[in-house]
Amino acid sequence: RILFNKDLSRLLRTKKSDDKLFLSGSNVVAAKLSGNKLLSFKKNLPEKFNKNHFRNIPTEQVDIKLAEYIWDLIKKNEEELVNDSKYFTKKFKSSFLKKLPAGVHCVNRKDIFVNKGVKIKPGAVLDASRGPICIDKNVFIHPNVVIEGPVYIGESSTIKSAAILYDNVSIGRYCKVGGEVEDTIMLSYSNKQHAGFIGHAYFGSWVNLGANTNCSDLKNNYGYIKARINGKLINTGTKFLGAVIGDHTKTAINTMLNTATVLGFSCNIYGTGFPDKYIPSYTWGGCEISETYKLSKAEETASIVYGRRNKTFNSIDKKLFEKIFNLTKKERKEYK
Repeated sequence: RILFNKDLSRLLRTKKSDDKLFLSGSNVVAAKLSGNKLLSFKKNLPEKFNKNHFRNIPTEQVDIKLAEYIWDLIKKNEEELVNDSKYFTKKFKSSFLKKLPAGVHCVNRKDIFVNKGVKIKPGAVLDASRGPICIDKNVFIHPNVVIEGPVYIGESSTIKSAAILYDNVSIGRYCKVGGEVEDTIMLSYSNKQHAGFIGHAYFGSWVNLGANTNCSDLKNNYGYIKARINGKLINTGTKFLGAVIGDHTKTAINTMLNTATVLGFSCNIYGTGFPDKYIPSYTWGGCEISETYKLSKAEETASIVYGRRNKTFNSIDKKLFEKIFNLTKKERKEYK
């Protein structure tokens, strides 16, 4: 939830050894603990905690912005991309490619930063006139791709032919991206390989969108968008909001997602028409028919998907799947 800045970084790196609790209003931002107090908190601090769990520790208010909802991250992504580009250029400056391949068209080359091992095919257009473009190592960009900054593309990701990445897009490691993407955050190991538009959206990891999955991010009446969170409609205060998609969720080909559609963890979405705008975790269907996606089947599929990326579905992953399945039982029951 913390939108990190240099001020907080300096506070946490201070050489003073005093224990201290950093607060933004009543929200815990960080705690600096040492000695026996640290050992005590490591043993007794619950998963969900607040300032009352840190009694007898001096507090300090800090000017830090917090994300209350996921769409706050989407709104702030442009600013964060610009800030992160400064870190990126400082850390990897020595390994940047000084010359790009023939046939790659650059606009504002000084704000285009390409790390080692990147392959860019002829016909690609990199336009940094409105913000920096940072491409991390071993990325593969196919021919005829258009990228408009600010954009970050994570290590070993692939951008497919004819893809258009408009401004304010963050792509994690080992992703595959095609079609149109705008104002979107996509975490690592997620795929949107084919045609279709996704805008003002947030993807978890291991998401896979079928070909021609499209996501609306603007209402036809241009009104403010409401999103359903914990059974309540929340006014997002924005006129642009696409889908929020949990880890391990998949959509069938030609899936249509309405504005502010929220898809939970490990869902399999298919069917004609628009799915409901709020789909609980472990839902199989989402349109005419909705059933519970069996935990054992979800784990089996995840294990196969991990293997395709040379990773192992381990005991920690299994515990996570079980925990989320149990936490969301009530949601699924109410949804039906």
